[in-house]
Amino acid sequence: MSAIHVEPVVKRQDSIEELTMSLAISTTLHTTFDNAVELTRKALADQGFGVLTEIDMKATLKAKLGRDVEDYTILGACNPPLAHRAIDVDRQIGLLLPCNVVVRADPTVDDTIIVDAMDPEVMVQVSDQPDLRAVADDAAASLRRAIESLSQTDTVG
Repeated sequence: MSAIHVEPVVKRQDSIEELTMSLAISTTLHTTFDNAVELTRKALADQGFGVLTEIDMKATLKAKLGRDVEDYTILGACNPPLAHRAIDVDRQIGLLLPCNVVVRADPTVDDTIIVDAMDPEVMVQVSDQPDLRAVADDAAASLRRAIESLSQTDTVG
């Protein structure tokens, strides 16, 4: 089942209005971790995203800190035409690229994998560049299609 979070929420805290938003477009799969990573790579490729980086956080945290965590991989996904459009608007936007997609085992539910894609709306909020809106909307639509397609291929494998 896909849970897509994109609506900002205004919260009151000590008489200060704070704009918060979800960072992710997410879904949950019931499959193996390795299969979820493979399915996620394919779903991203089908939407024009290449995976530029892959970070195995489980292995990294074990090697560097001696700490154990669940399977947790960060895929750095890039859609070159969208990245080019974003950089044309704001050269510093590269600080928020590529779009990170996290594939992680749910530490509380066996055989459950969570896939979270960074919501490109974050680019617009962080940069305060209204011209990024169209790029963020296009990127979000592509990432939503990728994440939604994972829900449709949810298989144990």
